[in-house]
Order: sequence, then structure tokens, then C-alpha cells
Amino acid sequence: MRRIDFASLAQRVGQLANALQRAGVRQGDRVGTFAWNTQEHQEAYMAVPCSGAVLHTINIRLDPQQIAYIINHAEDRILLLDAHLAAHIAPALEQAKTLEKVVVFGDGDRSVIPVAWVEYEDFIAGESADFDWPDVDENQAAAMCYTSGTTGPPKGVVYSQRSTFIFSLGMASGEALKMNYQDRVLPIVPMFHGNAWGLPYVCWMVGADLYLPSSYAQAPRIARTITDEKITVAGAVPTVWWDVLGLDDPTVDLSALRMILCGGAASPRSLIEAYHKRYGATFAAGWGLTETHPIASLAFPPRGSSSDEALDYQATAGQVLAGVEIRIVDGADHVLPRDGESVGEIEVRGPWVTTSYYKDPAEEKFHDGWLRTGDVGTIDARGFIRISDRAKDVVKSGGEWISSLDLESALLEHPAVREVAIIAAPDQRWGERPLACVALQPGSEVTPAELRDFLKGKVAKWWLPELWAYVENTTRNCCDISSPTDTSTSHQEAPLRPPRPPDEPPRAGSRAAGQSPCRRGVDLTRSDVASRRHRMTRPDQT
Repeated sequence: MRRIDFASLAQRVGQLANALQRAGVRQGDRVGTFAWNTQEHQEAYMAVPCSGAVLHTINIRLDPQQIAYIINHAEDRILLLDAHLAAHIAPALEQAKTLEKVVVFGDGDRSVIPVAWVEYEDFIAGESADFDWPDVDENQAAAMCYTSGTTGPPKGVVYSQRSTFIFSLGMASGEALKMNYQDRVLPIVPMFHGNAWGLPYVCWMVGADLYLPSSYAQAPRIARTITDEKITVAGAVPTVWWDVLGLDDPTVDLSALRMILCGGAASPRSLIEAYHKRYGATFAAGWGLTETHPIASLAFPPRGSSSDEALDYQATAGQVLAGVEIRIVDGADHVLPRDGESVGEIEVRGPWVTTSYYKDPAEEKFHDGWLRTGDVGTIDARGFIRISDRAKDVVKSGGEWISSLDLESALLEHPAVREVAIIAAPDQRWGERPLACVALQPGSEVTPAELRDFLKGKVAKWWLPELWAYVENTTRNCCDISSPTDTSTSHQEAPLRPPRPPDEPPRAGSRAAGQSPCRRGVDLTRSDVASRRHRMTRPDQT
């Protein structure tokens, strides 16, 4: 484990700023990063925006074609690359037209990098730690991040200097994480997407110790770090907290944790309850999007709530933070009441909510100054948000988006596939996983394993479905696997839900156990593929 104090880090930040300036980076230029949560990444978080340039954190989970697209779309001039990830980005670097220099740090095979590069330490060596920091306009861009949450090309969200500062204040405040210099913070949530929920900036703002796990974000290492370093605040998606909870290690001690920040997917009531009972930790479930910096709300129970009521409130999407406004509207854009029953699309606006995309007006995403989130739900009289569905057909797995449309399109390229529909199946570990409902061409046969092999190389590896159902057509109920008229169980790779005896209690984390519905999830025992917004059919079958 490397350790560095604030003063020493600030000196390296100055060196990096000088090196970037010497390389020709000027105010407004984009500097890309492709890295895990590391010290070098933190140095870029400070040096790039404070020098007036724009920090472009590139999501390492995108496929190389998407990575090349966003590098070119953002017009990145410099790329700071974690060598651990060199093999994944290598194909994209050959297509990146705007990059002038690649700066590499960390352990990893550099021989796979297909373009010229320079070592990070050599890049900053000899540079002065003193930098003439400019008086940057508060409305100038500080950072940008691309979201792949909708169909079509990824969209660039730009965070201003002002929005970043106000968001950091909001997250550190007493109504949010209540952070101060005595905290020891572990952001497991990645710095390559959504600015690690703002934690790198909040820690710098309040003087809290910041622990960066690099690529070692597996449950045993996380638990050991929390135990040994007495971490007080940690942030991660529910998948990570399930994995930590499942460790069989008597030496794990998470009692120092006073706040668990959880987002990216719905936080099950059973998960919140388990951490409260076992470790006494406060579980702060957050909701938001890349477009909201990315947190817009946090779930803390109202004062005076009973223990059961408190858990119910904590399993919601919470209340918006001060400065953010929220409402729900119906299909005709009429504002609906906050009665906890009226269901509509959630819209938000505020000082850290984006009002447009980079070089893409996307007028359909904005309404009278409000951001259309695409999430559907209710708001009660206390302002608690409950997400019940997703307007767009996407799957959110482990906090990251999977495009159902892209998966369907890829599967339709197989000659044996006639129709296909991808559905978000609730998953206790990942939040959601894609369920592929496939109708075959007459007389054709193909196994799920063969279809998975066919998809390899066409989509990201973690997009590949484990759940399959074969149907006569996608207008039928493909998810009721007990019905032989709708599915062929001989082609079912894995049961959607394991058989459960009538007297067995519901599984922890299941909706029947009292958990709030999984974000964008569906009740798969009753879902009807015909209710989807589209049905994918081969062109020669339309």
C-alpha cells in the first residue's frame, strides 16, 4: 500500500499541471483518463480541472469501439492510461484520431499499446511543483463523463466548475454524508464513471483520508482494508456489499463503518437490515444518473420512525438533496401529486443537474428546464421517491448499463434466430441480469451456449446473458417457464427462479420478502414481452 500526505500530493498535482501545459494542453482542452482508482488518477482529478482543462474519465467497461467513439467525440488530446487496462483499450487507440500523447502508469504489459507512449513519472519528472493556477470561470467545464444508459451512441455529460463545487458541498453536508477531517473514506465505486460519486473531491475539501483500491476491489480485499484501516465511509454498488456480507472470515470487523453509501441499483431492504444488525452501520442508499453528477437523492428515515419503518424508508430512492427539485409527470407532461400512489416519469433540475449533452441537443431528454430521467415511480407527501420501472428498455447490472436493444440486434444476426426480446431479470447479486427470450426460425436448433459464443466479440463480455428462454414468438409470456406452450424448457440454460417448496420462506432480497422493487426490474412471473416498447424481429420477418 502506498501512502502520501496532502502536501506531497499537491506537489505532484502541480508537477502534472506543468507537464500537461508543456505538452500543449490549454484551457478547455480535454484530457482523458482510463484508469482504476489510483493515486495518479486522483492527481489528474485535481490537476486537470484546476488548470482550466477538462477531465474526461472514460468508462473502462465500454467496448473498444465505444471507447474510440467517445475519445474522438470529446476530442481528447492527452490520455492518462493505467497499464492494467492497456490490453482492453489497445484496439481503441488505433482508432483514436485526436490523441497526441499517451501517458502510462502502474503495473501492466505495455507491449500491447499500439501507439507511442511515455511513462507518467518521466512525464512529470523535472517539472516544478509550483503552477500558476488560473482564475477559472465557475461556469467553465471541469469534467465530463459519457453515459451509455440509452440506446444509440453514448452521450457526453459535462460538469462545470460550479456544479462540481456545489455538489461536493452538498455531499459533505450534514444532510448527506456528514463528512469531516476525521473520516477515512474508501470509494469502491469507480473514478472512471460518475466521478466516484464525488468522493475524491469531498475528501480533499474536508481533509478526510482517501483510500483508493486500484483494481483490487474484490470482497476479501475490501473487507480487509475496512478492518485494518478502520474505514468510516465507503461507497459501492449493492453487488459489492452482498459479496462482503457473504464472506466467511471471523477476522473481518466492519464496526468502524459509520456510513455505507450505496447506489447504482436498488438497495434491497434485506441488505440494509443485515448491515445494520451485524455492524450497526448507517446505510445511505442513493439515486441519480450520470446527468445528476451523479447523486440527486439519499435515503435516510424520518425522525421518529420505528425500526421497521426506518428500513422501509431506507429501501426507497430517498429524498432529493437541498438544491435539487423533483417532480413526476404523466404521459401528457402534467405534473402529478405527491401522494405516494400517482405513478409518472421522474424529472429533476438543480445546480448540479445537466441541461444538455455535449454536442448533442437531445431535446427529448429535457422538458421546460427539467431533465427527464427515464425512471418511473412515485413521490409521497414526505418527498420519498420510489422507483418502480424504467421508461427505456435497458438492464442495469452491477451499477452499469446493458443496452437491451444492442443485445437484441446482435442476437438477430444469428441465422437461427427469428425474434428476440431482452428483459431485465432481478438478480440478488448484480441487481439485474439480461434474460434473453428467443424465438427460432422454423426447423432451427441452437443452444444457449452456442448463442453466447456467437455474441462474444460483438458485445462486452459482461453483457452475455446467463438466462435464456425459448418461445414460439415474443408476443407470448416467455418468462413463465412452467408453461410448455410458451417456453421450451429443454433449451433453458438456467432456471429463472429455482423451485421453492410452498412452505419455504421467500429468499432474502426477494420482493416477497418485503424488498422494494428492483430498479427497472419486472415481476417475471407475470411479465409479458408484448408490453415492451418494441419487439426485435429479423428484417426478413417484418
